[in-house]
Amino acid sequence: MTVLEKFLQGDQSALAKIVSYIENREDGYEELLSKIYSKSGRAVKIGFTGPPGAGKSSLVNIIAKMLAAEGGKIGIIAVDPTSPFTGGALLGDRVRMHDMPADGSVYIRSMATRGSTGGLAGATNNVTIAFDAFGFDYILIETVGVGQVELDIINTCDSVVVVLVPESGDAVQALKAGLMEIADIFAVNKADRPLSESIVAELNSVLDIKRERTGWKLPVVPTEAINDKNIDSLLENIKAHLEYSKETGRFEKHRREQIKKKIFNILNFQLARLIDGKLGELADLNGMIEDIYNRKIDPFTAGRKLFKLSNLQ
Repeated sequence: MTVLEKFLQGDQSALAKIVSYIENREDGYEELLSKIYSKSGRAVKIGFTGPPGAGKSSLVNIIAKMLAAEGGKIGIIAVDPTSPFTGGALLGDRVRMHDMPADGSVYIRSMATRGSTGGLAGATNNVTIAFDAFGFDYILIETVGVGQVELDIINTCDSVVVVLVPESGDAVQALKAGLMEIADIFAVNKADRPLSESIVAELNSVLDIKRERTGWKLPVVPTEAINDKNIDSLLENIKAHLEYSKETGRFEKHRREQIKKKIFNILNFQLARLIDGKLGELADLNGMIEDIYNRKIDPFTAGRKLFKLSNLQ
């Protein structure tokens, strides 16, 4: 039996091999994704983003157990910093695998950013296709927590939870950060700490304008992951957002926009690979760089020349 056949029969070891195959962009990984794509589209994808140390992992773990207790099959993708020595995920799977159901209803995979910006590993979106095709009901995606550049999570998820802590500071300043614009639900974690009520009140005050514009209530939920407090309310609000999105047609519209973005990403990747492969054949690139450096030619003219030489027009 092939790895793909085992994958289609629900073998988690086969899933692990296929995810590694996709993540490493091995030869033929796109053809593999083409084969399994028709089986995807059913899973709900929920993203968790926010600053490092906000308690995203703890919230994800608790919510995963809650969904599993309801009979759901949960896949977790935890995007970690890259190890400078191995190139793999720095934190890894097993650190996060605590107190999870032993029946295999929850599967966790750590992925390294490998230099990718945007809080998600470059292959994360492709890996969600594999998770989806494998039959997970929910895919929970936790970003590395790099701050304002985590915006690409919106191109992968159906609902986004931004996790903050009381120490996040002034809510207005927090809202100026790009990641705040993508939130569907806010979780103020570690709410037992001082200033938690203050940041909740500030967020609610600032969000009133956005609520009028979007029509969604944009809930701010105080949580205490360490004490397993109010996580049920957070999950209820996530489900409420998904229901609201489906009822208003935003769910389907958002997914269509994600497909469009996916097509452009694929084209950009293919073009970049094609151009990179041809540059050495097209011209004396080093000589052109020297000419640009010495102001004999400008980079815009050089870029147009290379584009014409590549026969991509």
